[in-house]
Amino acid sequence: MKILFVHPNYRSGGAEIAGTWPPAWVAYLSGHLRGVGFDDIEFIDAMTDNLTDADLAQKMEALQPDVVAVTAITPSIYRAEDVLKIAKELVPNAVRVMGGVHATFMYKQVLSEAPWIDVIVRGEGEEICSELMLAIQDGSFPGNRHDIKGLAFLHGDQIIATPAASTVKDLSKIKPDWTVLDWSKYIYIPLGTRVAIPNLARGCPFTCSFCSQWKFWRDYRVRDPKDVVDEIEDLVDNHGVGFFILADEEPSINKKKFIAFCQELIDRGLPDRVKWGINTRVTDIYRDRDLLKFYREAGLVHVSLGTEAAAQMKLDIFNKETKVDENKEAIRLLREADILVEAQFIVGLDNETPETLEETFQMAWDWQPDLANWSMYTPWPFTPLFQELKDKVEVFDYSRYNFVTPIMKPKEMTRGELLDGVMKNYRRFYSRKALFHYPWRGNGFRRRYLLGCLYAFLKAGVGRTFYDLGKVGYTGPQSKHKLDFHFDETRTIAEAQMDDWEASADKAARAAERREALREQGKERAEERSRAFKMPNGAEVKACGGGTQQMEDV
Repeated sequence: MKILFVHPNYRSGGAEIAGTWPPAWVAYLSGHLRGVGFDDIEFIDAMTDNLTDADLAQKMEALQPDVVAVTAITPSIYRAEDVLKIAKELVPNAVRVMGGVHATFMYKQVLSEAPWIDVIVRGEGEEICSELMLAIQDGSFPGNRHDIKGLAFLHGDQIIATPAASTVKDLSKIKPDWTVLDWSKYIYIPLGTRVAIPNLARGCPFTCSFCSQWKFWRDYRVRDPKDVVDEIEDLVDNHGVGFFILADEEPSINKKKFIAFCQELIDRGLPDRVKWGINTRVTDIYRDRDLLKFYREAGLVHVSLGTEAAAQMKLDIFNKETKVDENKEAIRLLREADILVEAQFIVGLDNETPETLEETFQMAWDWQPDLANWSMYTPWPFTPLFQELKDKVEVFDYSRYNFVTPIMKPKEMTRGELLDGVMKNYRRFYSRKALFHYPWRGNGFRRRYLLGCLYAFLKAGVGRTFYDLGKVGYTGPQSKHKLDFHFDETRTIAEAQMDDWEASADKAARAAERREALREQGKERAEERSRAFKMPNGAEVKACGGGTQQMEDV
């Protein structure tokens, strides 16, 4: 049976300006499928190859697969639907499968607008996908589709979702097949080297209100560090990878496992051959302040910090559990350890003003991170913050939910003014860095890395791919009132389907609520008992014999 995976061609001028990123999802799925006997697996990276629909159709028709499978995050959902529509037209007998975070939570809307999709895989894909492919191979699908957990599909006019499948409990079974990718295509521009995105842990124990990762993965689980370093060694030895970014939301949460991971890299001599970066929280930097030089010794050179907002009020809205003044200190600690630091700011909420945008710039310059990014708040339709703000959301064109398009319109600003304010911050920050910092930061790795980052920004800026500026028509401050964000206004809101979807953090929150409720009940009962044992005149009830002392329990 021939399985074809396709990565949809979707671009927004966000993270991809730093290079061409390998779609790790296909390696993890392919590895698991090979483990259960599937060897005929093909992959088309329509995004990296920038394929038109006609190009994709030609390749698909030539391959004649039995299954066509795609993944989709929210902004790429329509392009993923288009891939499977092409499959319906060109290889009508192939089973059409979709997975990914958006389809997991929005399967009713997806199946309603794209009824040509045969089945959606909901949640972590390895085990569900393997069971599904085995059923397709032996001919029991679609007859047995109701019996496979973690699926959604159309049954006549009815949308059916089978019970949510368990998360992958034995992470030692995760064996990605990195050979499915053409590594010559995946280059990290700042260092001019091949780049990979391996995975140390899955999930996150924190509940940031704007994030969906903790909801999607449900349980927080860490892989054996030796297994992960085995992967990295294979990537370096056999695929020429010189830089990797851990895909985890926060790989340093489990301090013991993260230290073991770093030590394993050092023991194998890998830091001399490969450098790497992570996303993490300010609190972890504080916790590990005495270990930062050790992390640098292990090859960690780039840390992206979720500082998120200029005003503490915004940090509280996001449930970040950090303080504004902690951000500056964390950046200082990282720079002292010779680790390049990137500060991430979220902008564009309802209460954004020109003054708050200016605050973020002043803070960024005061804190002096090596890099700074301003991302537009993007209200994933399945996050807690979206539920709180949805009455203020006016745009439901998910193709623009890409962290660079102002989906939310602040009360005090137009979308064009918001975008122009963000561009003003970028211009000032990086022009000052280019003139006074990057060229003079030593003559070794740090200087080369920073100049490489500057080159990536300039390349995207000149090509007007950065932040989708060419598409919306932004040419500078003079154009801010003439921008066209190309919103598809025919798109409508739909509710996320999460009735059977429970993250461990949700369970913990409910357990805490129950404990608090029981404590309150206990207090009330104690007060009632206290009132009940008072005489009308306020005197205490006497024990037998007229004393106040009761018999002690033996």
